Amino acid sequence: MNRAHRPSSHRVPVRRKIAVATWRPSSDGRIYARMEVDATAALAYVERVRAASAERVTLTHVVGAALGRALRDVPEVRARVVLGRLRPLEACDIGFAVDIGRGSDLAPIKVHDVDRLDPLELARAVDAGARRVRGGDDHAYRRTSGLVGLAPAWALRPVMAAASLVAGGLGRGIVGQPGFPLGTAFVSNVGSLGLDEAFLAPLPFARTPVYLAVGSVQQRAVVVDGEVVARPVLVLVATADHRVVDGVHAGQLATIVRELVTHPERLDHPPR
Repeated sequence: MNRAHRPSSHRVPVRRKIAVATWRPSSDGRIYARMEVDATAALAYVERVRAASAERVTLTHVVGAALGRALRDVPEVRARVVLGRLRPLEACDIGFAVDIGRGSDLAPIKVHDVDRLDPLELARAVDAGARRVRGGDDHAYRRTSGLVGLAPAWALRPVMAAASLVAGGLGRGIVGQPGFPLGTAFVSNVGSLGLDEAFLAPLPFARTPVYLAVGSVQQRAVVVDGEVVARPVLVLVATADHRVVDGVHAGQLATIVRELVTHPERLDHPPR
């Protein structure tokens, strides 16, 4: 065999093995939404919080905190489908994608009760979770990664099906996965990957109803007080389970998120 065409022997990331064992052609209804948000106030807010706290707060934390409030105010979207029936999700937990392999692998960090956190508190919670995973101190992630790494490909699909019902549907731990592993929504900063925007593919076994991609900030021409000016614009793209989220709910979520991202100081005093 020609050396140039020899198959690569590098390790397949855990998330890719899970993806291969999980996704099939979609037969479930989904709803997609995209909006552009003036990021001027949010960028200034991030700079102020960073200067005052010396913490690495980003637009993702502002958007995540805003989404937490939106989930609280639109409780209809806090649900999952189990055996053909809608079941409510009480908590406003949100999963965040974090880089754990210098761009080669991602891991989900679930933060509890995001509706009760301001962006700085959320940044600290995500960072703490990322440090646990990178340091091998996250028991659930370590156990799941070990099992997936050892399991043959043919065995993963039935294991993921069981995890879908038990962890994603019933909210109970199984094979290292905690109950409701991604929470009520999942957020990924695709802008950090060099993408202006992206539509996220839901992970079926998690049964998470809302996925939100935070794109890159681009200078765009916008109209302000009748004048065309250049402003930094952030693109947010959502993918949702249409069995749970309809157009009315999507519009309500978008309105709340837009209002809070353009007025981020309102995120400083969450309900406790």
